[in-house]
Amino acid sequence: MYQILKTEGRAKRARLETVHGIIETPVFMNVGTVAAIKGAVSTEDLEQIGTQVELSNTYHLHVRPGDRVIRELGGLHKFMSWNKPILTDSGGFQVFSLAGLRRIKEEGVYFHSHIDGRKIFMGPEESMQIQSNLASTIAMAFDECPASTSERKYVEDSVARTARWLVRCKREMERLNGLEDTINKKQLLFGINQGAVFDDIRIEHAKRIAELSCDGYALGGLAVGESHEQMYHVIEETVPYLPQDKPTYLMGVGTPANILEAVERGVDFFDCVYPTRNGRHGHLYTNHGKLNLFNAKYELDDRPIEEGCACPACRRYSRAYIRHLLKAKEMLGMRLCVLHNLFFYNMMMEEIRNALDEGSFVTYKRQKLAGMQGE
Repeated sequence: MYQILKTEGRAKRARLETVHGIIETPVFMNVGTVAAIKGAVSTEDLEQIGTQVELSNTYHLHVRPGDRVIRELGGLHKFMSWNKPILTDSGGFQVFSLAGLRRIKEEGVYFHSHIDGRKIFMGPEESMQIQSNLASTIAMAFDECPASTSERKYVEDSVARTARWLVRCKREMERLNGLEDTINKKQLLFGINQGAVFDDIRIEHAKRIAELSCDGYALGGLAVGESHEQMYHVIEETVPYLPQDKPTYLMGVGTPANILEAVERGVDFFDCVYPTRNGRHGHLYTNHGKLNLFNAKYELDDRPIEEGCACPACRRYSRAYIRHLLKAKEMLGMRLCVLHNLFFYNMMMEEIRNALDEGSFVTYKRQKLAGMQGE
C-alpha cells in the first residue's frame, strides 16, 4: 500500500508498505548490480549507512550465477543476506546499453551474453519469470529504452511495443504470483514510461499505462544523453499524467542536484551508479561540493572527508590516509570512499523527507544547492 503523508507543491512525502518492509520516500536505492555494491560493501555496511532499498539487475543475474541458482538458494534476499526491500530492473536497459549485442523483435530481444557470447532470449514473460525466481520485492516491467537522440518514428514504434509488452508483463506476473511454489507471491510490478524527449509521446504513453493499474510507475530513458534541462522538462510534463496515488520512480538518476529537482517535480524513487562509481575513483560528495582525493592538496590533510559526517570513513580516517590508500591501489581506499558517498546520498534523502515533513523543502533545496557549489 502506498500512502502520501505530506505534499509541498508537487513534491511528495510518502510511504510504501511491502512484504519486505516499509519504504519511506523520497528514497535513493543503492545499486548492487550483481547482488553486491561495487567497492567491497557488505550487507552489514548497507544496514549501517541507512540503506532502505537495494537494487539488482535481472539481466546480469540471469547471466551469472543464473536466476535458477538463486531460486534454489531461496531467492535474492537469502542469497545476499538482506532482509529489506530489493528492486530488480527488468533487463530492458540492457536493450539500450548492449546495442551492439542484441536484436529487438515483437516477441522480445535476442542477446549475446557480454560475458561468454552465448545466445540469450528475453521477452516480457522471460523477464517476469527471472524476476520471480529472484523473488525481489519490486519487479520492473520489460521495456525498450530508446536513445534520447532517436528519431520520432522509431520512438513511436518502440513506445507502442513497450506498452504491449507491459500488458504481457502484468498477465505473466499475475500468473506467477498465483503459483504455489513462487517464493514471493506478493511481488510488485512497476510499469515504465518511455518516449525519449517527445512530450506528446511521453504523455500519451503515461495515459495508456496508467490504465493498467500497476503497483508503481517509472520514468525510463532519461539521463541517457539529453541535457538536464530537457530531463527536467520531460519530468514536469509527464509526471502529472502518471497515477498520483502510486510511487513515481526516475530510473538511473542522478546527481544530488538532479534528485532535488526531480523531488520538487513529484518523483519519489531514485537509483544511480554515481555515488559508487565516483567513490571508486576518489571523487566524493560533500555538503560543500565534490572533492577529488587524488589532488595533491590533500596529501597532508588530516581532516575527515567532511567535518561532522557520521559515515564509517569520516568517523575514523583522514583525507590524507584515504588518498594514500587510493594512490597505493589498496581496496580499502575505494571501499571507504563508496561508503561515504552512499551515506551522503542516504542522509540527503532523510533530510529531504524531514524537510517535507516540516513543510520546508523549498528552503532546504535552495540551501543544499547553494552549499554544494563549494570546493
